[in-house]
Amino acid sequence: MSSFSQLDLQYSLSKRKILRKPSRLFSSSHSRQNSGLAYQPNMEEMKRVFDKFDSNRDGKISQQEYKAILRALGKENTIEEVPRIFRVADLDGDGFIDFNEFVEAHKHGGGIRARDIQSAFRTFDLNGDGKITAEEVMRVLRNLGERCSLEDCRRMVRAVDTDGDGAVDMNEFMTMMTHTLTSNSN
Repeated sequence: MSSFSQLDLQYSLSKRKILRKPSRLFSSSHSRQNSGLAYQPNMEEMKRVFDKFDSNRDGKISQQEYKAILRALGKENTIEEVPRIFRVADLDGDGFIDFNEFVEAHKHGGGIRARDIQSAFRTFDLNGDGKITAEEVMRVLRNLGERCSLEDCRRMVRAVDTDGDGAVDMNEFMTMMTHTLTSNSN
């Protein structure tokens, strides 16, 4: 689940942080979750995320590819922002975002913040009940074009589900993401 939740985190970064110039471990306490602490994924993770956006594998993200990811993530209401995102992130003015521009946009974003992790959680929590089930994971992954059986998704949820209720809550998701991001950056 972590690589796909990373995709949504990168989407959140590219959507929010490119539009405005934004400003290792933390506990799961509410006051610290809302702090401005940031996490920096490593280049390998950034490349995997970039490759998700770059569906035709030409080494650059077009506005159409970007919009397709937004649709797959259920973010249709943000599609009208894509031209503005590209005006800011497309440093060489060729109409595309290449990997270096993608990384540069991320660097200016200052890393992944707790609110971005919370936004990623909400993307997976399709019914808004505060829990991510295996069925919800499977639906989101399929929307992203990934093949994943329900049993595989159940295994992913079990790996993160520390309280044994069969679902991932915000604290478990936050723990999983902060552990994944800090271990990837080492």
